[in-house]
Amino acid sequence: MLRQRILTAIVLLAIVAAAVTAPSPWPMLALLGLMTGCALWEWLRLVIDGAAVRWGGAVLAVFTLVLFSRLLVDGQPALETAFGFYVLPLAVLFWLTLAPAAVVQARIPDACRPGVLVLAGVLVLAAAWYALAWVFLRHGAAALISLWALIWAADIAAYFTGRSLGRHKLAPRVSPGKTLEGAAGGILAATIWLIATALWWPGSFGALLLARIGWAGLVLAGVALAAWSILGDLFESLLKRRAGVKDSSQLLPGHGGVYDRIDAVLPVAPAAALLLLTGL
Repeated sequence: MLRQRILTAIVLLAIVAAAVTAPSPWPMLALLGLMTGCALWEWLRLVIDGAAVRWGGAVLAVFTLVLFSRLLVDGQPALETAFGFYVLPLAVLFWLTLAPAAVVQARIPDACRPGVLVLAGVLVLAAAWYALAWVFLRHGAAALISLWALIWAADIAAYFTGRSLGRHKLAPRVSPGKTLEGAAGGILAATIWLIATALWWPGSFGALLLARIGWAGLVLAGVALAAWSILGDLFESLLKRRAGVKDSSQLLPGHGGVYDRIDAVLPVAPAAALLLLTGL
């Protein structure tokens, strides 16, 4: 299992490196579109029955994102207005209200019928796709990579801090393995990463954010984004527990599904893009 996990990680890193360093933005946009389509298929597997509906939704999503990518590359103001003023804020509102409420209650509310969960998945995945694509196209590869690395830093630090120091459960009915100590370690690591990149990595997400909101805002943003990354992980655990599965799929050998790899990205990316857009 470990060998398979390492091999998959190497292949994924090679694909991402090739997309990031390509002279054209299209390899990265294609990768983001494929990633989003796969994650939507997995989300639908967790919330509704019917293979045809799930596959149809995923394929439609990929084709739609290809069109949106073209519009984004062309700088179409209508697309940027729709996402910047409506989709991103609605996704952030979801992660501020409904998602934490569900995690605290350790269950998906009864009012959230499968159709509602489908719409929620479309919303948060579309927002994350746009946020990542927009950061990449408007601010460059350094901004995208450093933002993603912030999420990785939080995840890795939370895991190792939790293993070595974890005593108090964070959400035992949702994800018994997560601890308060692990969460604190993840938040600290992500905040340190954001500060370090702001100081020493020109063009990084941290440097861009520092220019907009200052040092106090940067530290607060690091804490909030890291906490949200943990929320994204917990919410996916809730969906998987509801569906009675361990992983969202087996698309990535040794790693589970695509959604398992980007669950923390879904709440963080839209919030990060809004911070760069508005400086709030």
